[in-house]
Amino acid sequence: MKKRRARISSGDKVYRRALREFHRLFGRIKRSGLAEPTAVILATAGASGRPSARTVLLKGLDQRGFVFYTNRLSRKGKQLKENPRAALCFYWEPIGRQVIVEGSVRPVSNREADLYWSTRPRESQIGAWASAQSQPLKSRAQMLLQAARSMRKFAGRPVPRPRYWSGFRVVPQRIEFWKRRPFRLHERILFLKRGGRWKQQLLSP
Repeated sequence: MKKRRARISSGDKVYRRALREFHRLFGRIKRSGLAEPTAVILATAGASGRPSARTVLLKGLDQRGFVFYTNRLSRKGKQLKENPRAALCFYWEPIGRQVIVEGSVRPVSNREADLYWSTRPRESQIGAWASAQSQPLKSRAQMLLQAARSMRKFAGRPVPRPRYWSGFRVVPQRIEFWKRRPFRLHERILFLKRGGRWKQQLLSP
């Protein structure tokens, strides 16, 4: 008996088109020689609704969404626990392009986090143990002392992933591609998920 191929809805095709366009742009910016092409502004807001933003690094992307890693006890980690929604803003000046992603946020699995952790340099792993991210610090010397203690603690053995350190996946519900054009007549293409279906439309600049 022949297996039926899973039917791909028109909405799924639109979403895949958006991801293909992102991969195309991402490949282009990596070839441009930009020092940190994975840098992206992450915006979050806690239960109070007060927004905050910072730069993180994109560490994964597939059909499920955009992945970054952090200390879950950090300010952003606590905000995402209170309000699991976020926005990402990539701005690539060399090619005059911007991509904005908005959506819900879900933690990655322990297996995913362990796999990524194993690829990190040992010094970065030590740093994750040494730093109580976003907490008050008396001095730089205190930070270096904590790092030295962590180095001694794990001397001669692999550094395990702390339970408080993991990843988050932004599951897109809105993806906008912005292209710089003369006279501020920029090109904006929006991919929007509404009612469970993805649609594509143009926006005024």
